[in-house]
Amino acid sequence: QVQLVESGGGLVQPGGSLRLSCAASGSIFSINAMGWYRQAPGKQRKLVASITSGGSTNYADSVKGRFTISRDNAKNTVYLQMNSLKPEDTAVYYCNAAIYNGLYSREYAYWGQGTQVTVSS
Repeated sequence: QVQLVESGGGLVQPGGSLRLSCAASGSIFSINAMGWYRQAPGKQRKLVASITSGGSTNYADSVKGRFTISRDNAKNTVYLQMNSLKPEDTAVYYCNAAIYNGLYSREYAYWGQGTQVTVSS
């Protein structure tokens, strides 16, 4: 079993900052890509940012220049630093990780439980 536990969400004013964290634990041999997705009410879940095990990153156009994804491989943790937040960033943010449970296992995708981010004055 693998668990992804997110933290760091909350209420922030427009222009403010938040830092999300997601720690993976359990039966982990190695972690490939990790990422953050978000889902606003009535909308589909969409990729916000992703990072490979080697540190290559990818961002949605809507967050480029404002959000930064990073990871600590020793801690199996991925972070999302969110600056210059806008009301349209309001959503539930989900952590995702592609994990190998053992040396000969295939890759499985795991999700966190989600953390609410609300940007409002």
